Amino acid sequence: MTEKSPLLLLSEQDNVLVARRLIRVGETVDIDGGAYTIAEPIALGHKVARRAIRPDEPVLKYGAPIGVATAPIEAGRHVHVQNLRSDYTPSYVLSETTAGDALSDAP
Repeated sequence: MTEKSPLLLLSEQDNVLVARRLIRVGETVDIDGGAYTIAEPIALGHKVARRAIRPDEPVLKYGAPIGVATAPIEAGRHVHVQNLRSDYTPSYVLSETTAGDALSDAP
């Protein structure tokens, strides 16, 4: 990563990097000397995997665990509620069936 990199490493122990700006789909970023093409937009302040992260592996930011991976995460992929269970805030995912049931029960 260079000074102009859109990604910021907060601690050498981290397995995620933080977006300094919006990173667009198709943009290529350097992560530890490797080139990765971004597959989905990464918003300012969101996390990107620095290396492959296994399910149930702690996700480290600021050198401290912030949660655990709930699915395999490839290097260069967005790390967020779709693949991370936070140690700080509850994570909820509604299936289409559950969401549809909730809507049909609404007054």
